[in-house]
Amino acid sequence: MIRPIDIARKLKISTTALRHYESWEIIPPVERGANGYRIYSEVHIGYFECIRAMNEGFGMSLTREVMKKLIKGEIDEALWAINNAQAALHRDKTIADKTIRALELNEIDLLQGAGKRKGMSIGEVSRKTTIPSSAIRHWEKMGLLVIERNQENGYRSLSPANVRQILIIRTFKTAVWSLEIIQQVLKEVDDNKVENAIKIAKESMQFLNQLNKSQLRGAHYLYELLQLIERKEEAAGADS
Repeated sequence: MIRPIDIARKLKISTTALRHYESWEIIPPVERGANGYRIYSEVHIGYFECIRAMNEGFGMSLTREVMKKLIKGEIDEALWAINNAQAALHRDKTIADKTIRALELNEIDLLQGAGKRKGMSIGEVSRKTTIPSSAIRHWEKMGLLVIERNQENGYRSLSPANVRQILIIRTFKTAVWSLEIIQQVLKEVDDNKVENAIKIAKESMQFLNQLNKSQLRGAHYLYELLQLIERKEEAAGADS
């Protein structure tokens, strides 16, 4: 019998965490022996290892969603959920690339068409940056952005500088920098002091690079768990 304490030690977590995973129903049902102790199988260990590995790169919310799908046999749905998270990370990386480029080369016009001098609408900026309009409006409401209005129609008219600010905010928030740091950097950039912004943007990229590695590691453990489940099902079918 595999003891909970042995699994907990191997994964460097508490036995309480194992019980939490069981209560969240993100591992298969656990049988109990005559003495009332839990009887964990090789598959349970695979689930525990996968949960720990995936949590690092994908977070517990998505990890729980994926584990529940596996238990229900919804394998393809689970894999597409992971694929969607990795696609979102790639979008974050693309935005971070644009942020660094805008800061290093001072290319605040990088999203506007050649010869285009008028301001852009929130919808245009959203489409070209892949940053939701709702996020841009929220940052304006927070005071991170000051966006002028078109005097003729009253619509927001975003300047190239606004676009650069939006890229900075999105990149820094993705890398979990504090609101105070973001405000400080935006002020520095407004004063044409971009050195600190470039430094933090590159550190944000390093954060995304590490997160990418963590997600790949989590995906590897998920694949190994799927292989284990498949072998156990084939063995059970052969015995029946």
